[in-house]
Amino acid sequence: MPRAVRQPLRTSYDDAVTSPHDLVGSWILEREVDDHLTGERRRVEGTTTLRVQDDGSIRWDEIGTMRWAWHEVPVSRTLFVVERDGAWWVTFEDGRDFHPWVPGTEVDHPCAPDHYRGLVEVVDADTWTVRWSARGPSKDYSMWSRLTRDDAADA
Repeated sequence: MPRAVRQPLRTSYDDAVTSPHDLVGSWILEREVDDHLTGERRRVEGTTTLRVQDDGSIRWDEIGTMRWAWHEVPVSRTLFVVERDGAWWVTFEDGRDFHPWVPGTEVDHPCAPDHYRGLVEVVDADTWTVRWSARGPSKDYSMWSRLTRDDAADA
């Protein structure tokens, strides 16, 4: 089921930078998750790597450590960015659609009974951000990720 694309928003870098190929490489991941139900703030520190696959898709791997209160747990996920009919889509590892890849444009991902709204923004050639809000019967959180190019890993 296609996800709704919301109104375009200006990025602070260049709206023409929409290809995920522009972001291939290694990134330092800093993420904050604000749980509005519990009042907890969780932080993730780790790495994100975008790699071109043989089929032209981009594999998006995140690995890190989430910390809050006295807790510390490893976290990871794999997504793919695939081109279909001239447009890019972010998919889950199992191939299900997540959202269209349209930096600077707010996207929706309905996942009953929850609803996610996100925004990817390319700040400059070395920085991009991802914001999500999630609302549902048992969740209400905001997540903000900052990705900074990892020059040491890309060297």
